[in-house]
Amino acid sequence: MNPAPRDLDVRPLLRSGGEPFQAIMEAVSGLAPGQALRLFAPFRPQPLFKVMESRGFGHAAKEIEGGDWEVLFTPQETAPVEVSADAQDPEAWPDPSEHLDLTELDPPEPMVRILAAVERLQPGQVLFALLSREPVFLFPELASRGHQWAGNFDESRTTFRIFVRSGGKGVTS
Repeated sequence: MNPAPRDLDVRPLLRSGGEPFQAIMEAVSGLAPGQALRLFAPFRPQPLFKVMESRGFGHAAKEIEGGDWEVLFTPQETAPVEVSADAQDPEAWPDPSEHLDLTELDPPEPMVRILAAVERLQPGQVLFALLSREPVFLFPELASRGHQWAGNFDESRTTFRIFVRSGGKGVTS
């Protein structure tokens, strides 16, 4: 049996001119496995749906009194795997030749270490890394350097797992 949803009302924070994203992400980080988050907001938080989906949460939104919204973010069985636009068939990639556990490092150090490590790989080789958060600034940097990636959060939604395939000549699907 899953624990009761955690309630988070960001309406007072928004009324005072604050930005609720950090509070929402802290609430998500504090959820027990299988626990949902019930969010109250003065508007339908459409951009948040994609962020939460990438963390493995589905959503059900309904308008409540006064035009406010209640959104229930429910953890899904497994977080969907995100892939770079040019990544073809990540399941067919070779096993990683390098493994990094970067969960204890603060940004931007994980990004710096991943970029340095992937540049040492031969084209087509794969690096695997564990991170304490989704590396949103790493994704465009990898793409600009011709590398592919695939990743998602683990079942506890506390660790982001990423595979990076080194780009270069002769790399095909």
